[in-house]
Amino acid sequence: MTVIIAGAGIAGLTLGLTLHQIGVPFRIFEAASELKPLGVGINLQPNAVRELFDLGLEAELDRIGIRTRDYGFYTRTGLEIWTEPRGLDAGYRWPQYSVHRGKLQMALYDALVARAGRDCVTPAARATGFDNVDGAAVLHLDTGAGATDVHGDLVVAADGIHSAIRRQMYPQEGAPIWGGAVLWRATTEAAPYKSGASMILAGHRTQRIVAYPITPPDPATGLATINWIAELTIDPSRGWRREDWNRRADLGDFLPAFDDWRFDWLDVPALICGAKEVFEYPMVDRDPIDRWTDGRVTLMGDAAHPTYPVGSNGASQAIVDARVIGAAFLEHGVGAAALQAYEDVVRPQTERVILANRGSGPDAIMQLVESRCGGVFDRIEDVVPRAELAAHAEKYKKIAGFSIAELNARPPLIPAGGRVG
Repeated sequence: MTVIIAGAGIAGLTLGLTLHQIGVPFRIFEAASELKPLGVGINLQPNAVRELFDLGLEAELDRIGIRTRDYGFYTRTGLEIWTEPRGLDAGYRWPQYSVHRGKLQMALYDALVARAGRDCVTPAARATGFDNVDGAAVLHLDTGAGATDVHGDLVVAADGIHSAIRRQMYPQEGAPIWGGAVLWRATTEAAPYKSGASMILAGHRTQRIVAYPITPPDPATGLATINWIAELTIDPSRGWRREDWNRRADLGDFLPAFDDWRFDWLDVPALICGAKEVFEYPMVDRDPIDRWTDGRVTLMGDAAHPTYPVGSNGASQAIVDARVIGAAFLEHGVGAAALQAYEDVVRPQTERVILANRGSGPDAIMQLVESRCGGVFDRIEDVVPRAELAAHAEKYKKIAGFSIAELNARPPLIPAGGRVG
């Protein structure tokens, strides 16, 4: 009764921790030869934080991240459109965290190794495909030394947006879809702003800045590590070279567009220039697909539902995926029926998120204000009624699965002490 997991990112490691918790044997195969704390900042919504707390990781999250207190939208001149409390301050029973993605991945890995042993993760083993055989599933791997196969009861593909397992299921799908937006991402040591734990988005559809601290201020310097993303939309006909998927950036490509973005609470050019290293990414997603499961093989995380990073729920949904799979095993046993039950629950919801994030996500309110008044006003109520702003924010929470009332009322996905068999 072994579950084979392709990929040791946030999705695969959380699934490993979940399977260990409920007593299901598993093995994880990771393409990288060594796990390293790569990436920049991400946000973990309360629905995902609840699951990590249930895995006993509350102290680790407080060690590596910061509890986000509020989330605000602003015009390109720094005028406030809408700000709302987040996490505990909003009435959730669980906080929201801003954290370095690599630190979270390593915290999950360290916890898994401490509980299940180092041999549960095999590095330098890249998934290349799968087969369903009588009563089992096979994961095909490239280990560098040659091809090899691993057999298990089930295979779960957590191998990311370029998933080889998804590519076998959908051979005609092609590359991820790029709509013209480019992201420049980095971290900078800078003074905190607003509440000191504020996530902000400023701008409009074709130009924006996102920023939030991922550490508390240093007691000696008063500076925190601020994660930031600068986004510009360019002509999609220029194309995107695959080799530039994740490259070090030239500030000259985007800094001039933000040169006058100096607010009385944040100096955007200084934030950008203060980074030691900036990376450039295309903002891509994939169209929703009509099935994730093929017999004893299924997709999860970015392999299943890659989406634009505008709702701060990519990593959160991957964590929830893992827990829903675990809950399905508790209810249906470790078999194909459980994989289909997981898909039936999660796929419709994430399809709505993918489509919403293409234009009607929570940040759409910034373009609405830009369109109505050019981002200039004396009172936001003269542009958008407060009730409309509040309704827009609540609508997305429901779509993404972290409505306050619904999450607080829902029973745990994995009951305390729940075990398979």
